[in-house]
Amino acid sequence: MKRFTNLSLAVALLFVVCVGSKTQVNAEIPKRVSIIIDDMGNGLKGTEEIFSIHAPLTVAIMPLLRTSKQDALRAEKAGFEVLLHLPMEFFHGKKEWLGPGAITTDMSTEEIKKQVRMDLDSVPGAKGINNHMGSKATSDEKVMRAVMEVVKERHLFFVDSATSSDSKVSKVAKEMGVPFTKRDIFLDNQNSRKAIERQLNRLLNEGIGKGKSIGIGHVGLQGMNTSQAIISFLPKIKKAGVEVVPVSRMVVKKEKRD
Repeated sequence: MKRFTNLSLAVALLFVVCVGSKTQVNAEIPKRVSIIIDDMGNGLKGTEEIFSIHAPLTVAIMPLLRTSKQDALRAEKAGFEVLLHLPMEFFHGKKEWLGPGAITTDMSTEEIKKQVRMDLDSVPGAKGINNHMGSKATSDEKVMRAVMEVVKERHLFFVDSATSSDSKVSKVAKEMGVPFTKRDIFLDNQNSRKAIERQLNRLLNEGIGKGKSIGIGHVGLQGMNTSQAIISFLPKIKKAGVEVVPVSRMVVKKEKRD
């Protein structure tokens, strides 16, 4: 009887240790979200409001525009992470809508690499690149290999804005050993404060449930609603125990070994 009691006690203690260890591991899983603001670099609506936010946002700046350099320098002082918001060809629409510095599928590999380098040079301090539009270009493996060559030579990373279900970003990045990640949620496809707050709530819930989530918002047409929604929602993110982090902390950093 005594032996049975000792065995039962040992099993009970083992169960408590195992459950306690599992609870401790779960408690240590970081919960993070990143918020990227696209279309900076041209003084669009909401730009000043974004710069007033005291949180480590990531700003994606269009190249070769009137405030590209200025916004990049301001962003660094504000504690934001900077990306080049690389204009890339999309399926439906005119190429000229992309603006200066665009990457199109009819360009040669060397033309693409030269243009990406020029674009990066116009956005000082850029830590990575994400695509502006790009449903056609990101689906083209030749284009993405050329872009990734420059990303790799500059020791940067690439964020797939996920504008195409046939994107080759992750395939090419993995093959070339380029750090990358992917957008989870567009915050402001609907230009209303309530709709954007709903998307921010989705971002928060994914950050809690999956441990990380990346959302993209914009200056411009949606700029005022997006900036105001973010400002009002940040305390809720903090209260939930979720950390807002630069998107560089979300990248897959596995390097290809030669």
